[in-house]
Amino acid sequence: MHATITGAALQRELETAVPRTGDGTFPMLGNERKYTWTRGAIAVRFNQGRIALDLHVDANADMPIGSLDVPLEFSILAEPVVTSEYKAKLQSLEVNVKSDDRVIKAADAAADILGKVKSAVKEKLEAFEYDLYPTLAEAHGRLARPIELPLGNANGCAALQVVSVEAGPTVLAGGFEKDLALVVAPSVTIPCQPPNPDAKLPPLANVATLQPGPFSVTVPIVAKYDELAKAMGLVFTDGKFFFSKEHPKLYMEKPEIYAAKDQLVLKLHIAGHVDNPVSLDLDGDLFMTGHPTVVDNELRIPDLEPTIETKSFLFKLKASMDADKIRDQARDALRLDIGERLKSVRDKLSNDISFASGQGCMKAQVHKIEVSSVHVHGTYMRVYVTSNASASVYMPCP
Repeated sequence: MHATITGAALQRELETAVPRTGDGTFPMLGNERKYTWTRGAIAVRFNQGRIALDLHVDANADMPIGSLDVPLEFSILAEPVVTSEYKAKLQSLEVNVKSDDRVIKAADAAADILGKVKSAVKEKLEAFEYDLYPTLAEAHGRLARPIELPLGNANGCAALQVVSVEAGPTVLAGGFEKDLALVVAPSVTIPCQPPNPDAKLPPLANVATLQPGPFSVTVPIVAKYDELAKAMGLVFTDGKFFFSKEHPKLYMEKPEIYAAKDQLVLKLHIAGHVDNPVSLDLDGDLFMTGHPTVVDNELRIPDLEPTIETKSFLFKLKASMDADKIRDQARDALRLDIGERLKSVRDKLSNDISFASGQGCMKAQVHKIEVSSVHVHGTYMRVYVTSNASASVYMPCP
């Protein structure tokens, strides 16, 4: 994620931080005399990796006879940093003040008004802070909201927990820019757990290098086995599949799917009447196994094959030719569209985390999304979706 504080925003905050006027006293001839000062607008420049500030100050000292005007030109160099509390600050300040030589000597005689004004301005700049936390906390809160996963009657969700935030070196190019990396830990919970309302951004860690450009994040989504079974049942006629020409009264029904190690097992109930080689009524189960994968946003089992026992059973029925038909029909029927789930991931990493507020805004977009792997678990399949995306934070919003 790329974060930018524009030069205009920095100037606006500095104008607020450094007062327009000030006053004080200085000793002269045994008495405390008063001085006042008024500054002009602060000009912000970027000079060789540092921020340069220019401002004009008009000071006026109360003298025994009349007053003394002291025009001062401030030239300030500072190194911008972001602390672990997400505060942009100025460090290593170099404050230089110039004025007419004759005036400077007179000011020195008036108890070093120049030094007093210089100290007052420097003190305000050293205390200056630009708070990035509210904008980044808004992005963090949006990212922490779980992605709801449709699981039939169950309630599940995927979550992205931010475990650390890293910041790369500062770039000064018309603004104050940094690359930020949010390290996230994806998880799936069933039932869905609400986000922790007290969760805060981890402290910022400044690092020497950070990979710029688009980022990749892997988000898990879930599909339950009964969803696949239901999808298969929809292609049956009245819940039954008559698969054999030789045994036209023989049919399959009641598909069930469950896990066995890294494979899925499809169980089909077979029933009906056969006349050859003997007349009998069948009532049993067939089994097929295969590995799930995702093709064109559909969860499929392209390598689904009958088990050895099922092939042997069909062969004894003289229905070995029907084994391929059963397999192909099952492969075609076992398709679950996960397009909506992929869309929820895309929305999560684009529209859902994009926002605009008074301080700034975040713009995010997904460039590419693909399924990287499918894993079999006890009651569901975990599908890992890898997204290539980019995000930028602007303060203020352009």
